[in-house]
Amino acid sequence: MKALVYHGPGHKTLEDRPKAEIQSAGDAIVKIVKTTICGTDLHILKGDVPTCTPGRILGHEGVGIIDSIGAGVTTFKPGDHVLISCISSCGKCEYCRRGLYSHCTTGGWILGNEIDGTQAEYVRIPHADTSLYHIPTDADEEALVMLSDILPTGFECGVLNGKVVPGSTVAIVGAGPIGLAALLTAKFYSPAKLIMIDLDDKRLKIAKIFGASQTINSASGKVANEVKALTDGKGVDTAIEAVGIPATFVLCQDIIAPGGIIANIGVHGSKVDLHLERLWSHNISITTRLVDTVTTPMLLKTVQSNKLNPAQLITHRFSLDQILRAYDTFSRAADTGALKVIIAA
Repeated sequence: MKALVYHGPGHKTLEDRPKAEIQSAGDAIVKIVKTTICGTDLHILKGDVPTCTPGRILGHEGVGIIDSIGAGVTTFKPGDHVLISCISSCGKCEYCRRGLYSHCTTGGWILGNEIDGTQAEYVRIPHADTSLYHIPTDADEEALVMLSDILPTGFECGVLNGKVVPGSTVAIVGAGPIGLAALLTAKFYSPAKLIMIDLDDKRLKIAKIFGASQTINSASGKVANEVKALTDGKGVDTAIEAVGIPATFVLCQDIIAPGGIIANIGVHGSKVDLHLERLWSHNISITTRLVDTVTTPMLLKTVQSNKLNPAQLITHRFSLDQILRAYDTFSRAADTGALKVIIAA
């Protein structure tokens, strides 16, 4: 099968690999129909994710068709159309019983990280009964790829962790795919202000179309003053960090109101500063989270009922043979305008 393989920081190739095979009774082999590239894949290529070792097939998102199943799989059969969760969960361990699927003792974020992933013609899915979701054969498969990772990530790590409520004020720092996913799902709770902050005017324009009440270009260097001007001098109730660099984490500290919550989504590859000399008395909370995908069934229903349109996030389409070009396009988003790219296998 064709597969995109990681060969260490900065190095990847499209190559022939043996077709994925069943290794345990709970496995399913899925023939990939559509997959995509995640910002986390770019972090892997920068060397920010040491658990991903050279030789690994990348990718943790996608939809496909069941090709074969292990003897222990009871919920799926060959021919079923499925959504692949970026998180594999056994459903039985201590963490899974607490809803912390991302910390499953035999799963978690392993696809395209600790085991071979979805940027290939076939992928092995461990714990298939609790790591796949049935989708209708007439569903918009491209749109549903967004439910593998970015929509539950934006929702769980940003909106739910940030305790967005009706009438609250929210700032999302980073108008990339994850930040926009947080924006789309924050609208479920009707905040009074949804402020999107980014360096890219093109992405800020998209954020406005998606429902941001205000946008701020952070190149001005006066973001904190602009946010406070929009919030009666207080700052925001929820600041969602959706980039993963030191400067954006500090910016969230600069704009948070007393009693507010900083919800970190970004994957941080280096240490950041926490300014407790300013914030120790401000009653703020800081949350971190790896997506658990506990909200995926609910998000599936919202998409199927046309209450949420994740297809808005798709800007480019490629075939698997063009995946190196897809990576180039996705990694140069400021030049190409890329949000999410769809790769057809």
